[in-house]
Amino acid sequence: MSMELMVWREDEPITREQAAQTYRLAKGAPPGDAVVAEVAALAKELPGHAKVFPEHALIVMEPDDLDEVSNRVFALARRHGLVCYDPQRHLVHNLAPLGINPETQLHTGDGMLVTNPDLALVHDVLGTLSPQNPFAVLVTFGHHFIQVSPGYELEYKEGTIRSTMVPALEEVRRAFHEYAIGERGFLDRFEWSAR
Repeated sequence: MSMELMVWREDEPITREQAAQTYRLAKGAPPGDAVVAEVAALAKELPGHAKVFPEHALIVMEPDDLDEVSNRVFALARRHGLVCYDPQRHLVHNLAPLGINPETQLHTGDGMLVTNPDLALVHDVLGTLSPQNPFAVLVTFGHHFIQVSPGYELEYKEGTIRSTMVPALEEVRRAFHEYAIGERGFLDRFEWSAR
């Protein structure tokens, strides 16, 4: 069964609900000849995967190439200034606001990889932790990372690995947000054990 992503242009960040509504409305749109330039440029870089419409493109992927193609689409959408909606995960990739380090990567246990993720995406991904998505991590390779697994075991590495149990999802989200914007208040809020 094939899966798809949708890309289009937005002037401001949007919510997952707004993205889902745009996706539902766009599904019935007829193909057209006049296409938004950024959408056409992205589609050109994904031959065999992109169905182009006047204001958006649907990127169709088979399960065997889902992770590889979707990770490429996330990067291309960012480069072309487009929003990307993932209806399978019900996640939207906005262009902003971003964390402080453009080399930071978001990895999930269900195969998503996004370089320089927007802060709302990080927030929303943390709500998808489950047996099918057993971890989420923000990593700046060679420097440090923050990671969480279901049950809210939080790990932080900068030199040594430290871990703690966090009582609620909102505290996990706050810690990830702080990490993304270069703050480390979460290190003082919790009791950590060295590993």
